[in-house]
Amino acid sequence: MAEDVDTRLERVIGELLDARAATSSICPSDAARAVGDDDWRDLMPAARAAAGRLAAAGEVEVTQKGVVVDVATARGPVRVRRPRAD
Repeated sequence: MAEDVDTRLERVIGELLDARAATSSICPSDAARAVGDDDWRDLMPAARAAAGRLAAAGEVEVTQKGVVVDVATARGPVRVRRPRAD
């Protein structure tokens, strides 16, 4: 069975973070671009939702201007990173 878009986005977020330094972050658009090619903009709400699910599971943190936020209520650009013990 083919992997659905939501699952692919979650997996790609993890893969992108794994490929970067532990202190790095990604933009949800990076995952949307990797999954959606030319149609990546249409995947932005799904990419943000995927980041939210991973954050709820404790696998990532979603930040805005370096502060951890709830992606469901954050407006504007956000970043996704591995949890830190700041």
